[in-house]
Amino acid sequence: MSGRSAVLLTLLLVGVIEIADSVPEHHPSKIRVKRQDDSNAVGNSNNNFENQQPQEGDCICVPYYLCENNTIITNGVGLIDIRFKEELCADALEVCCKKPIEKKDTKYPPKIERRGCGFRNDQGIGFRITGYENEAQFGEFPWMIGLLMDKNGLFVYKCGASLLHPQVVMTAAHCVVNVEPSTLFARAGEWDTQTTNELYPHQQKRVKEIIIHEGYNSAALFNDIALILLEEPFQLDENVDTICLPKNPDDVPFSPNCFASGWGKDKFEKTGIYQVILKKVELPIVHRDDCENRLKGTRLGEYFKLHHTFVCAGGIPERDTCKGDGGSPLVCPIPGAPGRYLQTGIVAWGIGCGTDVPGVYVNVAQFREWVDYYMQRFNLQPEYVY
Repeated sequence: MSGRSAVLLTLLLVGVIEIADSVPEHHPSKIRVKRQDDSNAVGNSNNNFENQQPQEGDCICVPYYLCENNTIITNGVGLIDIRFKEELCADALEVCCKKPIEKKDTKYPPKIERRGCGFRNDQGIGFRITGYENEAQFGEFPWMIGLLMDKNGLFVYKCGASLLHPQVVMTAAHCVVNVEPSTLFARAGEWDTQTTNELYPHQQKRVKEIIIHEGYNSAALFNDIALILLEEPFQLDENVDTICLPKNPDDVPFSPNCFASGWGKDKFEKTGIYQVILKKVELPIVHRDDCENRLKGTRLGEYFKLHHTFVCAGGIPERDTCKGDGGSPLVCPIPGAPGRYLQTGIVAWGIGCGTDVPGVYVNVAQFREWVDYYMQRFNLQPEYVY
């Protein structure tokens, strides 16, 4: 017997002894069987376990797997591992299994010709999940970017962002201020952060340059916007595409059907947990005066003034963006263009989470000229024009 076989047999015997010693005499996990020397134990047509139970005194309590046909197994049949050939697997916890179907046999949905920026895949790509109201479909928001920090070879989620061009990402300044570009990565096409088995793979690129808005105020979060230039562009695909931007500074659609997305916490308090699958929250845009008045009713006080670089959304209990969602996009439907969206906001700050106080977002429309300026400096064509 090999060393490993001896260990396995020892473990088996230990398990038998523990069951026999620790379970009460009449516990259901024990079975009373006749002794093998009983003349009625073997070869008797009336020896049916279901129809004839052993009587007290003519049986022994043993684990159920040592009993067959109302008789104790003494020859090891069905219990021992027959070593009729060499082990195919080195690990005792492994078994030899047929190879999976080759990937070339996987059926992919037909490719859809790219239609431009801002198209949401509300039915998902290739499949649709049901029963989870706040989970995004796979590929539903193809402009969604996850910013990751390299912590000694381990990628840690830092903030959300959006894709404006295959090589340019937009996020909140507070997410990337004082961050060394060489430690930051942008991931596109991600959905379930705990697996790589999605229909289309995610893509990950190194960050080359971070542009913080010149007027960024770290205390009040005015001008809380930043652009990220990547070392190389993403390959646009079904699950990776760009978002549209507002055309002018006043282009804020007051829609009740805007969406924020991200992998942040579902609650702001300690009980909140970060999401594994990309989540989405449907939110209405809140008019500026209404938002400012509701914010005055918080610890901000009656003299609070909402800066013009902010826009508000939400104010519905249990529906909000929370910690970890910073930098993620808030997108709203483009009027007259079904299924197409523009980015109205960037998740910035709030008072609490999931209350009747709206969340506060960067007013992206205010920064369209600023974005255009840096796209020209990068010598890149804007992919966010519709």
